[in-house]
Amino acid sequence: MTERVDALVIGAGPAGLMAAEALMGQGRRVVVTEAMPTPARKFLMAGKSGLNLTKSEPPDAFWGKVAGALPRTPGYFDNREAFGPAEVMAWAEGLGVPLFTGSSGRVFPVGMKASPLLRAWLARLRAGGVELRSRWRWVDLDGGFGFETSQGRSVIAADAVVLALGGASWPRLGSDAAWVPVLTGAGVPIAPFRPANMGFNVAWTDAMARVMGAAVKGVAIHVGDAVSRGEWVITRHGIEGGGIYEVASALRDGAEGRVDLAPDLDMAALAARFGRPRGKLSLGNWLRRVLGDPVKVALLLEWGQPMPADPAGWAARAKALPLRHDGPMSLERAISSAGGIMRDGVDAALQLRALPGVFVAGEMLDWEAPTGGYLLTACLASGRRAGMAAAQALNTV
Repeated sequence: MTERVDALVIGAGPAGLMAAEALMGQGRRVVVTEAMPTPARKFLMAGKSGLNLTKSEPPDAFWGKVAGALPRTPGYFDNREAFGPAEVMAWAEGLGVPLFTGSSGRVFPVGMKASPLLRAWLARLRAGGVELRSRWRWVDLDGGFGFETSQGRSVIAADAVVLALGGASWPRLGSDAAWVPVLTGAGVPIAPFRPANMGFNVAWTDAMARVMGAAVKGVAIHVGDAVSRGEWVITRHGIEGGGIYEVASALRDGAEGRVDLAPDLDMAALAARFGRPRGKLSLGNWLRRVLGDPVKVALLLEWGQPMPADPAGWAARAKALPLRHDGPMSLERAISSAGGIMRDGVDAALQLRALPGVFVAGEMLDWEAPTGGYLLTACLASGRRAGMAAAQALNTV
Protein backbone atom coordinates (compact mmCIF):
# COMPACT_ATOMS: atom_id res chain seq x y z
CA MET A 1 0.00 0.00 0.00
CA THR A 2 1.18 3.50 -0.85
CA GLU A 3 0.40 6.21 1.67
CA ARG A 4 -0.66 9.55 0.21
CA VAL A 5 0.31 12.87 1.84
CA ASP A 6 0.27 16.47 0.69
CA ALA A 7 3.88 17.35 1.52
CA LEU A 8 6.83 15.14 2.41
CA VAL A 9 10.13 16.36 3.85
CA ILE A 10 12.93 13.81 3.99
CA GLY A 11 15.58 14.75 6.54
CA ALA A 12 15.03 16.44 9.91
CA GLY A 13 18.09 18.64 10.16
CA PRO A 14 17.90 22.46 10.13
CA ALA A 15 17.18 22.67 6.39
CA GLY A 16 14.46 20.03 6.52
CA LEU A 17 12.76 21.44 9.60
CA MET A 18 12.80 24.92 8.08
CA ALA A 19 11.23 23.52 4.90
CA ALA A 20 8.52 21.87 7.01
CA GLU A 21 7.87 25.15 8.79
CA ALA A 22 7.44 26.94 5.47
CA LEU A 23 5.03 24.24 4.31
CA MET A 24 2.89 23.92 7.43
CA GLY A 25 1.35 27.36 7.01
CA GLN A 26 -0.52 26.16 3.92
CA GLY A 27 -2.90 23.95 5.91
CA ARG A 28 -1.63 20.80 4.24
CA ARG A 29 -0.57 17.50 5.75
CA VAL A 30 3.22 17.62 6.22
CA VAL A 31 5.18 14.49 7.11
CA VAL A 32 8.89 14.70 8.00
CA THR A 33 10.93 11.50 7.92
CA GLU A 34 14.31 11.04 9.58
CA ALA A 35 16.63 8.03 9.36
CA MET A 36 18.16 8.60 12.80
CA PRO A 37 16.36 7.90 16.11
CA THR A 38 16.08 11.63 16.85
CA PRO A 39 16.09 14.77 14.68
CA ALA A 40 18.82 17.35 14.10
CA ARG A 41 21.70 15.38 15.60
CA LYS A 42 24.37 17.33 13.75
CA PHE A 43 22.70 20.58 14.83
CA LEU A 44 22.83 19.47 18.45
CA MET A 45 26.46 18.41 18.14
CA ALA A 46 27.36 21.80 16.67
CA GLY A 47 25.73 23.46 19.67
CA LYS A 48 27.77 21.59 22.25
CA SER A 49 30.52 24.20 22.12
CA GLY A 50 28.08 27.10 21.77
CA LEU A 51 25.48 27.33 19.01
CA ASN A 52 26.67 29.97 16.53
CA LEU A 53 23.41 30.72 14.74
CA THR A 54 24.54 33.44 12.38
CA LYS A 55 26.91 36.38 11.88
CA SER A 56 25.60 39.90 12.32
CA GLU A 57 26.88 41.74 9.27
CA PRO A 58 25.42 43.36 6.11
CA PRO A 59 23.82 40.93 3.65
CA ASP A 60 26.33 41.53 0.84
CA ALA A 61 29.27 40.80 3.15
CA PHE A 62 27.50 37.81 4.67
CA TRP A 63 26.44 36.10 1.46
CA GLY A 64 29.81 36.83 -0.10
CA LYS A 65 31.19 34.09 2.17
CA VAL A 66 28.79 31.48 0.74
CA ALA A 67 30.53 29.99 -2.26
CA GLY A 68 30.13 27.11 -4.66
CA ALA A 69 28.18 26.06 -7.70
CA LEU A 70 24.94 27.75 -6.62
CA PRO A 71 25.43 31.43 -7.53
CA ARG A 72 23.50 34.11 -5.68
CA THR A 73 21.07 34.78 -8.52
CA PRO A 74 17.67 36.52 -8.27
CA GLY A 75 15.30 34.12 -6.58
CA TYR A 76 18.00 32.60 -4.40
CA PHE A 77 19.90 33.62 -1.23
CA ASP A 78 20.14 37.37 -1.63
CA ASN A 79 16.83 38.32 -3.18
CA ARG A 80 14.00 40.06 -1.31
CA GLU A 81 12.88 36.71 0.09
CA ALA A 82 16.31 36.03 1.59
CA PHE A 83 16.60 34.54 5.03
CA GLY A 84 19.79 36.17 6.24
CA PRO A 85 21.27 37.15 9.60
CA ALA A 86 18.52 39.57 10.63
CA GLU A 87 15.80 37.10 9.71
CA VAL A 88 17.49 34.21 11.53
CA MET A 89 17.78 36.32 14.67
CA ALA A 90 14.12 37.33 14.51
CA TRP A 91 13.10 33.72 13.90
CA ALA A 92 15.04 32.41 16.92
CA GLU A 93 13.72 35.16 19.18
CA GLY A 94 10.23 34.30 17.94
CA LEU A 95 10.79 30.83 19.38
CA GLY A 96 11.45 32.43 22.77
CA VAL A 97 15.23 32.05 22.56
CA PRO A 98 17.11 35.21 23.65
CA LEU A 99 20.29 35.97 21.72
CA PHE A 100 23.48 37.93 22.14
CA THR A 101 26.05 39.16 19.65
CA GLY A 102 29.72 38.72 20.49
CA SER A 103 32.50 41.18 19.74
CA SER A 104 33.25 39.37 16.45
CA GLY A 105 29.63 39.71 15.30
CA ARG A 106 28.81 36.08 15.89
CA VAL A 107 25.32 35.49 17.24
CA PHE A 108 24.56 32.90 19.95
CA PRO A 109 21.64 31.94 22.19
CA VAL A 110 22.13 33.41 25.66
CA GLY A 111 22.25 29.87 27.03
CA MET A 112 24.76 28.90 24.27
CA LYS A 113 23.03 25.53 23.73
CA ALA A 114 21.11 24.18 20.74
CA SER A 115 18.70 21.94 22.67
CA PRO A 116 16.31 24.66 24.02
CA LEU A 117 15.92 26.13 20.54
CA LEU A 118 15.32 22.72 18.99
CA ARG A 119 12.72 21.80 21.63
CA ALA A 120 10.81 25.03 21.03
CA TRP A 121 11.05 24.57 17.26
CA LEU A 122 9.78 20.99 17.32
CA ALA A 123 6.93 22.02 19.63
CA ARG A 124 5.85 24.71 17.19
CA LEU A 125 5.98 22.28 14.28
CA ARG A 126 3.91 19.70 16.15
CA ALA A 127 1.37 22.37 17.09
CA GLY A 128 1.15 23.25 13.40
CA GLY A 129 0.31 19.66 12.48
CA VAL A 130 3.72 18.51 11.24
CA GLU A 131 4.28 14.79 11.85
CA LEU A 132 7.84 13.58 12.50
CA ARG A 133 8.67 9.94 11.85
CA SER A 134 12.05 8.74 13.15
CA ARG A 135 13.98 5.70 11.98
CA TRP A 136 12.55 6.07 8.48
CA ARG A 137 15.41 5.68 5.99
CA TRP A 138 14.71 6.66 2.40
CA VAL A 139 16.05 3.95 0.05
CA ASP A 140 14.41 4.15 -3.39
CA LEU A 141 11.91 5.69 -5.82
CA ASP A 142 10.06 2.46 -6.60
CA GLY A 143 6.36 3.32 -6.79
CA GLY A 144 6.88 6.49 -4.76
CA PHE A 145 9.37 7.30 -2.02
CA GLY A 146 10.33 3.99 -0.47
CA PHE A 147 11.53 3.76 3.14
CA GLU A 148 13.02 1.14 5.39
CA THR A 149 11.32 1.35 8.78
CA SER A 150 11.20 -0.74 11.94
CA GLN A 151 7.87 -2.13 10.65
CA GLY A 152 9.29 -3.02 7.23
CA ARG A 153 9.07 -1.25 3.89
CA SER A 154 6.75 1.74 3.51
CA VAL A 155 6.02 3.87 0.46
CA ILE A 156 4.81 7.47 0.44
CA ALA A 157 3.50 9.48 -2.51
CA ALA A 158 3.28 13.26 -2.16
CA ASP A 159 2.28 16.22 -4.27
CA ALA A 160 5.43 18.06 -3.17
CA VAL A 161 8.64 16.71 -1.67
CA VAL A 162 11.64 18.43 -0.09
CA LEU A 163 14.87 16.48 0.24
CA ALA A 164 17.20 17.66 3.01
CA LEU A 165 19.40 14.66 3.71
CA GLY A 166 22.69 16.47 4.28
CA GLY A 167 26.06 16.02 2.66
CA ALA A 168 28.75 13.48 3.48
CA SER A 169 30.44 14.73 6.65
CA TRP A 170 29.89 13.34 10.15
CA PRO A 171 28.20 10.16 8.79
CA ARG A 172 27.64 8.79 12.30
CA LEU A 173 25.18 11.66 12.84
CA GLY A 174 23.21 10.84 9.71
CA SER A 175 24.89 12.71 6.84
CA ASP A 176 26.16 9.62 5.03
CA ALA A 177 25.27 10.55 1.40
CA ALA A 178 23.43 7.22 1.01
CA TRP A 179 20.97 9.10 -1.22
CA VAL A 180 23.53 9.63 -3.99
CA PRO A 181 22.93 6.35 -5.91
CA VAL A 182 19.16 6.88 -5.85
CA LEU A 183 19.32 10.35 -7.36
CA THR A 184 22.14 9.48 -9.75
CA GLY A 185 19.95 6.68 -11.06
CA ALA A 186 17.17 9.20 -11.62
CA GLY A 187 19.43 11.37 -13.77
CA VAL A 188 20.39 14.02 -11.21
CA PRO A 189 23.94 15.39 -11.78
CA ILE A 190 26.02 15.15 -8.60
CA ALA A 191 29.53 16.48 -8.02
CA PRO A 192 31.79 14.28 -5.85
CA PHE A 193 31.85 15.24 -2.18
CA ARG A 194 34.95 16.82 -0.69
CA PRO A 195 35.73 17.89 2.88
CA ALA A 196 34.91 21.48 3.88
CA ASN A 197 35.51 23.27 7.18
CA MET A 198 38.18 20.74 7.95
CA GLY A 199 41.65 20.68 9.40
CA PHE A 200 44.86 19.89 7.55
CA ASN A 201 47.34 17.11 8.12
CA VAL A 202 50.83 18.17 9.17
CA ALA A 203 53.79 15.82 9.77
CA TRP A 204 55.24 17.74 12.70
CA THR A 205 58.81 17.30 13.83
CA ASP A 206 59.46 16.13 17.39
CA ALA A 207 60.25 19.72 18.39
CA MET A 208 56.52 20.58 18.17
CA ALA A 209 55.61 18.17 20.99
CA ARG A 210 55.88 20.94 23.58
CA VAL A 211 53.08 22.98 21.98
CA MET A 212 50.80 20.12 21.00
CA GLY A 213 47.21 21.04 21.85
CA ALA A 214 48.02 24.74 22.13
CA ALA A 215 45.86 27.45 20.59
CA VAL A 216 47.36 29.77 18.00
CA LYS A 217 46.19 33.30 18.79
CA GLY A 218 46.90 36.76 17.46
CA VAL A 219 47.97 35.70 13.97
CA ALA A 220 46.51 36.20 10.50
CA ILE A 221 46.36 33.61 7.73
CA HIS A 222 46.48 34.98 4.17
CA VAL A 223 45.25 32.76 1.34
CA GLY A 224 44.86 34.69 -1.90
CA ASP A 225 42.65 37.69 -1.10
CA ALA A 226 41.17 36.02 1.99
CA VAL A 227 42.41 36.80 5.49
CA SER A 228 41.51 34.86 8.65
CA ARG A 229 42.20 36.29 12.12
CA GLY A 230 40.48 33.49 14.04
CA GLU A 231 42.12 31.13 16.51
CA TRP A 232 43.22 27.62 15.58
CA VAL A 233 44.82 24.68 17.33
CA ILE A 234 47.97 22.62 16.86
CA THR A 235 47.01 18.96 17.18
CA ARG A 236 48.91 15.70 16.99
CA HIS A 237 47.70 15.24 13.41
CA GLY A 238 47.87 18.81 12.14
CA ILE A 239 45.99 22.09 12.40
CA GLU A 240 42.29 22.61 13.11
CA GLY A 241 39.88 25.31 14.30
CA GLY A 242 37.83 28.25 13.14
CA GLY A 243 40.77 30.26 11.88
CA ILE A 244 41.72 27.39 9.58
CA TYR A 245 38.16 26.62 8.49
CA GLU A 246 37.63 30.17 7.26
CA VAL A 247 40.24 29.67 4.52
CA ALA A 248 40.05 25.87 4.26
CA SER A 249 38.35 25.71 0.86
CA ALA A 250 41.10 27.72 -0.84
CA LEU A 251 43.86 25.74 0.88
CA ARG A 252 42.13 22.49 -0.09
CA ASP A 253 41.98 23.62 -3.71
CA GLY A 254 45.72 24.29 -3.86
CA ALA A 255 46.17 27.92 -2.88
CA GLU A 256 49.22 28.75 -0.78
CA GLY A 257 48.76 29.96 2.77
CA ARG A 258 50.95 32.44 4.61
CA VAL A 259 50.84 33.11 8.35
CA ASP A 260 51.48 36.61 9.67
CA LEU A 261 52.74 36.09 13.20
CA ALA A 262 52.51 39.80 14.02
CA PRO A 263 49.57 41.21 12.06
CA ASP A 264 49.30 44.34 14.20
CA LEU A 265 52.90 45.42 13.48
CA ASP A 266 54.21 46.70 10.17
CA MET A 267 57.40 45.36 8.65
CA ALA A 268 59.58 48.19 9.93
CA ALA A 269 58.37 47.91 13.52
CA LEU A 270 58.83 44.14 13.53
CA ALA A 271 62.30 44.44 11.98
CA ALA A 272 63.23 46.85 14.76
CA ARG A 273 62.25 44.24 17.31
CA PHE A 274 64.34 41.62 15.57
CA GLY A 275 67.20 44.11 15.52
CA ARG A 276 67.53 44.11 19.30
CA PRO A 277 70.80 42.49 20.47
CA ARG A 278 70.50 38.77 21.10
CA GLY A 279 73.43 38.59 23.46
CA LYS A 280 73.90 35.15 25.01
CA LEU A 281 70.26 34.15 24.63
CA SER A 282 69.45 30.90 22.86
CA LEU A 283 67.63 31.24 19.57
CA GLY A 284 64.36 30.10 21.14
CA ASN A 285 64.56 32.48 24.09
CA TRP A 286 65.50 35.37 21.83
CA LEU A 287 62.53 34.70 19.54
CA ARG A 288 60.21 34.48 22.56
CA ARG A 289 61.34 37.94 23.61
CA VAL A 290 60.68 39.28 20.13
CA LEU A 291 57.34 37.56 19.47
CA GLY A 292 56.12 37.18 23.06
CA ASP A 293 54.48 33.80 22.46
CA PRO A 294 56.11 30.34 22.56
CA VAL A 295 53.52 28.95 20.13
CA LYS A 296 54.42 31.55 17.50
CA VAL A 297 58.09 30.78 18.08
CA ALA A 298 57.48 27.05 17.57
CA LEU A 299 55.70 27.70 14.28
CA LEU A 300 58.44 30.04 13.10
CA LEU A 301 61.12 27.46 13.83
CA GLU A 302 59.03 24.65 12.28
CA TRP A 303 57.95 26.37 9.06
CA GLY A 304 60.58 29.11 8.73
CA GLN A 305 63.58 27.10 7.52
CA PRO A 306 66.13 28.12 6.41
CA MET A 307 66.55 30.63 9.22
CA PRO A 308 67.02 34.27 8.11
CA ALA A 309 70.35 36.05 8.65
CA ASP A 310 69.32 39.60 9.49
CA PRO A 311 66.48 41.57 11.16
CA ALA A 312 64.78 42.41 7.86
CA GLY A 313 64.85 38.75 6.87
CA TRP A 314 63.39 37.63 10.21
CA ALA A 315 60.62 40.21 9.94
CA ALA A 316 59.80 39.18 6.38
CA ARG A 317 59.67 35.51 7.38
CA ALA A 318 57.46 36.19 10.43
CA LYS A 319 55.08 38.33 8.35
CA ALA A 320 54.71 35.68 5.62
CA LEU A 321 55.45 32.30 7.17
CA PRO A 322 54.62 29.48 4.73
CA LEU A 323 51.72 27.37 6.01
CA ARG A 324 53.06 23.90 5.25
CA HIS A 325 50.59 21.01 5.28
CA ASP A 326 50.07 17.55 3.81
CA GLY A 327 46.54 17.99 2.54
CA PRO A 328 43.08 18.16 4.11
CA MET A 329 41.83 15.81 6.76
CA SER A 330 39.28 13.20 5.74
CA LEU A 331 35.67 13.85 4.81
CA GLU A 332 34.52 11.86 7.83
CA ARG A 333 36.27 14.34 10.15
CA ALA A 334 35.10 17.46 8.31
CA ILE A 335 32.42 19.71 9.78
CA SER A 336 30.73 20.01 6.40
CA SER A 337 31.18 18.98 2.79
CA ALA A 338 31.47 20.54 -0.64
CA GLY A 339 29.96 18.85 -3.67
CA GLY A 340 26.49 17.42 -4.16
CA ILE A 341 23.68 18.19 -6.57
CA MET A 342 25.07 20.44 -9.28
CA ARG A 343 23.67 23.82 -10.22
CA ASP A 344 22.28 22.68 -13.56
CA GLY A 345 20.40 19.91 -11.76
CA VAL A 346 17.99 22.36 -10.10
CA ASP A 347 15.96 25.36 -11.23
CA ALA A 348 15.77 28.75 -9.49
CA ALA A 349 13.26 27.31 -6.99
CA LEU A 350 15.66 24.47 -6.04
CA GLN A 351 13.43 21.97 -7.84
CA LEU A 352 15.13 18.97 -9.38
CA ARG A 353 14.90 19.16 -13.16
CA ALA A 354 14.94 15.36 -13.37
CA LEU A 355 12.15 14.98 -10.77
CA PRO A 356 9.52 17.73 -11.02
CA GLY A 357 7.81 18.37 -7.71
CA VAL A 358 10.92 17.40 -5.74
CA PHE A 359 12.89 20.25 -4.15
CA VAL A 360 16.29 20.12 -2.45
CA ALA A 361 17.82 22.04 0.46
CA GLY A 362 20.90 22.17 2.65
CA GLU A 363 24.17 20.37 2.12
CA MET A 364 22.79 18.07 -0.55
CA LEU A 365 23.40 21.01 -2.89
CA ASP A 366 26.82 21.89 -4.28
CA TRP A 367 27.79 24.92 -2.20
CA GLU A 368 29.93 25.56 0.86
CA ALA A 369 30.39 28.20 3.52
CA PRO A 370 32.69 28.63 6.50
CA THR A 371 31.62 28.07 10.07
CA GLY A 372 30.97 31.14 12.18
CA GLY A 373 27.25 31.34 11.43
CA TYR A 374 27.46 31.27 7.64
CA LEU A 375 26.98 27.53 7.19
CA LEU A 376 23.96 27.21 9.48
CA THR A 377 22.21 30.33 8.19
CA ALA A 378 22.65 29.19 4.59
CA CYS A 379 21.16 25.78 5.46
CA LEU A 380 18.15 27.48 7.05
CA ALA A 381 17.79 29.85 4.10
CA SER A 382 17.87 27.06 1.51
CA GLY A 383 15.36 25.05 3.54
CA ARG A 384 13.01 28.00 3.70
CA ARG A 385 13.45 28.64 -0.02
CA ALA A 386 12.73 25.01 -0.95
CA GLY A 387 9.78 24.82 1.46
CA MET A 388 8.22 27.98 0.09
CA ALA A 389 8.63 26.75 -3.48
CA ALA A 390 7.09 23.39 -2.55
CA ALA A 391 4.17 25.20 -0.91
CA GLN A 392 3.65 27.22 -4.08
CA ALA A 393 3.69 24.01 -6.10
CA LEU A 394 1.01 22.57 -3.80
CA ASN A 395 -1.19 25.57 -4.40
CA THR A 396 -1.15 24.88 -8.13
CA VAL A 397 -2.09 21.20 -7.77
